Amino acid sequence: MENIRFVTAFLKIAYEPSSLENTTFIQEYYSLLQLNDDPLGLWLKSSKIRKESEQSDQVLLTLLVDLHRKIDKLTHLMTSEAPLHIPLSCEGMLKSIGHGYIEFDSNVLQVSETYYARIDMPTFPRRQIPLFFEAISESVGKIVMMHEDDEKDWSGYMVACERAMIRQMKGNQSEY
Repeated sequence: MENIRFVTAFLKIAYEPSSLENTTFIQEYYSLLQLNDDPLGLWLKSSKIRKESEQSDQVLLTLLVDLHRKIDKLTHLMTSEAPLHIPLSCEGMLKSIGHGYIEFDSNVLQVSETYYARIDMPTFPRRQIPLFFEAISESVGKIVMMHEDDEKDWSGYMVACERAMIRQMKGNQSEY
């Protein structure tokens, strides 16, 4: 476990022991992917629209898509009895992340247990990343299942955290 390179990142996580065969969690796992690939998002990603929207402001288009998704979520909350996400039994904080690993701020895991989790990612647009992980110690989990698009955002966020950490270290060194 000494080879894992962790980067400080304080993120909220909701999790619960589960197997990869738990159909309830698997359904939510795939539905969260579909939330990110809603019809408007897919339309915006299509090559024809991307070519037509080259003259448009991409940030503005992304903001409009995100606003549309938020309205859909609000509509769901107002009109549906079912919760948007499955309530998970445990909540906590991550103190650091690595490529394919998470580290909790306390010893809350059972070694070799598999968990389903949702992590609140401060990416744009903000969203929850669903994943399955296996506890390799009481505070460290190895990610065993994550969407491909989420892996890209995860890696991008980790790199941003590393850059911030390097800038901070350089700032501290220049004080001497």
